Amino acid sequence: MKRIIKTKRAPKALGPYSQAVVQGDFCFVSMELGINPQTKQLENATIESETKQAVENVKNILKEADFSLDDVVKVTLYVTDISLFGRINEEYAKFFKKEPPARALVVQSAMPLDAKVAVDAIAYKG
Repeated sequence: MKRIIKTKRAPKALGPYSQAVVQGDFCFVSMELGINPQTKQLENATIESETKQAVENVKNILKEADFSLDDVVKVTLYVTDISLFGRINEEYAKFFKKEPPARALVVQSAMPLDAKVAVDAIAYKG
């Protein structure tokens, strides 16, 4: 039976979707922007701060679901400016120091709130 995850430690969904869904041993986290859940503003002073907040949001959603970043097996990273990829990657790497998950990169023309980076994740606890 699926379990819907909702936490105030991450921004509310911007549309008709759940922050995450747990099904069996998996947790599927929706695409998270770098929105600060307290201020409800995009943390976009730098690409590093936006990236950090996006991953922190994923981390907080996973925590609510009784998972952690160590359980993440797949990440999709969304960026709007490939020239920022090196800086995004450096910040992202701080969260996955050992045994990083598989990852896909999607370069797209635009995202909600003019975000430059977003992250979604699949976690597994077997």
